[in-house]
Amino acid sequence: MIRTAPDQEWWTAEALASSGLPDVPGTRQGVDALAAREGWRSRPHLARRRAGRGGGWEYSWQLLPARAQGALLKAVAPVEEPASRMDRGTAWAWYDGLPETVKAEARARLKVIQRVEAFSAAIGRNLAVRQVSQLEKAEGRKASERTIWGWMGMLEGVDVADRLPYLAPRHRAAAPQRKRAECSPEFLIRLKAAFLRPAVSFRASYDVVKDVCIARGWQYLTLKTAERWFEANVPRVTVVYAKEGEAGLAKCFPPQIRDRSTLTALEGVNADCHKIDVFVAWPGIKEPVRPQIVAFQDLYSGKILSWRVDLAPNKVAVMSAFGELIETWGIPRHCLFDNGREFANKWLTGGVKTRFRFKIRPDDPLGVLPQMGIQIHWAKPGHGQAKPIERGFRDVASRIALDPRFAGAYVGPNPLAKPEDYGSRAIPLKDFLDVLDEGIRKHNARPGRLSDTARGRSFDETFAESYAAVPIRKATEEQHRLWLMGQEVRKLHQNHGGLELYDNKYWAPWMNEFAGKRVIARFDPENLHAGAYVYSLRGEFLGPVECREKVGFFDLVGAQLHARTQRQRRAAEKKLLQTLRPMSVGEFAAELADLPQPETPLVEAKVVELAPARIRKPVIERPVPAPDASTEADFQLFAADFSRPKPEPVIAVNSAADRFWRALEIERRSEAGEAISQEDAAFYARIVRLPEYQAQRTMFDRFGEQGVG
Repeated sequence: MIRTAPDQEWWTAEALASSGLPDVPGTRQGVDALAAREGWRSRPHLARRRAGRGGGWEYSWQLLPARAQGALLKAVAPVEEPASRMDRGTAWAWYDGLPETVKAEARARLKVIQRVEAFSAAIGRNLAVRQVSQLEKAEGRKASERTIWGWMGMLEGVDVADRLPYLAPRHRAAAPQRKRAECSPEFLIRLKAAFLRPAVSFRASYDVVKDVCIARGWQYLTLKTAERWFEANVPRVTVVYAKEGEAGLAKCFPPQIRDRSTLTALEGVNADCHKIDVFVAWPGIKEPVRPQIVAFQDLYSGKILSWRVDLAPNKVAVMSAFGELIETWGIPRHCLFDNGREFANKWLTGGVKTRFRFKIRPDDPLGVLPQMGIQIHWAKPGHGQAKPIERGFRDVASRIALDPRFAGAYVGPNPLAKPEDYGSRAIPLKDFLDVLDEGIRKHNARPGRLSDTARGRSFDETFAESYAAVPIRKATEEQHRLWLMGQEVRKLHQNHGGLELYDNKYWAPWMNEFAGKRVIARFDPENLHAGAYVYSLRGEFLGPVECREKVGFFDLVGAQLHARTQRQRRAAEKKLLQTLRPMSVGEFAAELADLPQPETPLVEAKVVELAPARIRKPVIERPVPAPDASTEADFQLFAADFSRPKPEPVIAVNSAADRFWRALEIERRSEAGEAISQEDAAFYARIVRLPEYQAQRTMFDRFGEQGVG
């Protein structure tokens, strides 16, 4: 065992004698004899006279016997033994997890080794180490010769490319030994039961569980330690699922990336509705309205192919836009629809088993899309990322709605972002449609699109290139009756077979043969008087009828795999939540109810005031003067005055405007640094929370004093 500092470079004879190094004599005389025998003092760079009191000689550690030098090197870097060396893969993985300060130290050591190797070719290794040590000391860095030799020993048998991790300080390799706080398992079980539920905070859950542990005598953790335990042992996704349910869990999944490059033009379309942020003067309606646009977009290119505008989303507008799509471009193979009622209507999608809306009946007629062989896909409800057309509607909101020709009619994206000229103008419907049509054309023609299919081109160019190269299905004359018509299931009259639709009566002679039977009536919802076409429930065309009484007017596999993965993840999270929450909230609540309730101590009054007893006899007796005649007359007059009816008090009018001006005056005095009474402060704190004040404040800020009535 070395009984002195192992990194010491210069040694006296006394220090060597007491060092315990192998092959070194244990007495001063023995060390002097070894030095004389080996000629240590004849080597000027390794032996020197000792400065200071007492004098004597000092010897470098490099003069010691080989086994003594090895013991010193081993004591300086005890972890460099070949048996404890990590393999290169483990070493690099360990090095990658070190802090930057430790990595910087390893790089500095490697630089020293490289300098030694550069000098060794010219002056030899021993002299190179001595020279580099002196240079390092001159530059203000600590690198003694012994230390450099120790670093070089750490690299024995290590490839030049792998030196860096082996030179890193090894004190980081050992895991820190910390004393862990202990607690009862009942504390952790109840903490999970209390916290893994909606809304409640961790601190509130901890306080409740702490009270239970104190009452039961269980050991519990401190708040900070409990938080660290929860973060280390309960996954964040599980906490999100417990507190926010499946809606929160869905946010933890990355959105599915859909590749459109495998599609072609008109292979798939998607549709949705958008409420436009512009006031429009609609014929027949007094107040200005914000109309809705129904649009169909090509999935491959992103081009808007057809659109319609109406007061609200409805199946007539959807059918009309869909008819324009088929008539102008052709029949798509896939349709991605929103979950709204206007798209899930039975005219369009009847017979599809995966609708989210409306009850599915066995006698529901097939809708237009299933009859034309169009495969329908439904976007996940409340999930805007599933509908690519939402990106196109952003152009409608940011460009078309902000067109200069709509100035004064723009309403803002939300009620909190209304423009200054809100409601000052409404655009005539014809002008609005002209600007909207122009904006959609520009949207389709704008170059520089960065989608995978456009690659810098416009939507028009992308669509046109693919449209010209793929076969397009066109509608036949018989199919025109499908997409132009709405449809209803009706029972024909039991006697003559007549049909009634929305108070309009239809009949033809051939209908007598089908009296009393249920049929499908197809009609133009925008012109009920034009007649109808009647089909059997199996879809067979029976014949046309006239109006006799006119009364009134995708990658499917990828989507399935993505949905299956999310279902599996949800199931796993449910199972994990049940495992991590072994005690239910109900059981924990029942345990709280069984706890003994603390008795409220009575507060004893420190200052007692005795109630005065009734005094039967006055302390001071004095004669009561008798009233004279004049005093009696004054008393009668005083009583008469009290008997008269009191005049009505004048009550100051405290209107809403008065209260607002009072609050404004309090604000002014507060901003000027004047004193505010408690009454005024309480009044101000109460009035500013009222809608009355907030509305008046808005009018005052916008129009000044004349805005406050």
